[in-house]
Order: sequence, then structure tokens, then C-alpha cells
Amino acid sequence: MATATKGPASYFPSIEKKYGRPIAEWKELIRTSPLGKHMELVNWLKSEHGFGHGHANALVAHTLAEDAGK
Repeated sequence: MATATKGPASYFPSIEKKYGRPIAEWKELIRTSPLGKHMELVNWLKSEHGFGHGHANALVAHTLAEDAGK
């Protein structure tokens, strides 16, 4: 039996379905944005791409955590 995805990544299937791009593309947009702070990126996804707060927050948190681990 597969383990259920937890945390921010649990939002990824619905993000892809609702906003029409693969998660890898959204992460690349976040990484290439001139913005660097968590809430700046969340607000940018909301205003420029129509994200809801929960989806934007999950995607930014996951992306920044990945980058901090590099």
C-alpha cells in the first residue's frame, strides 16, 4: 500500500489540475522570480497567477525548503 503524501506536496495534484502547469514549471517560476521572501512570492502567485492562498503558500514553502537543503 502506498504511503499518502503529506505536507505541502499533498497539494501538488490539485495545483496542477487547477492552474494547468506541472509543479516543476511553477517551481522554476518561483526560483527565477526576482522576489525572494516567502510572502512576496505567495502574494505574487496570488495576484499574477490567480492562486488561492493555501496553494501558493504550499508551493512556495516546498520550493524554498528544497532550495535551502541544497
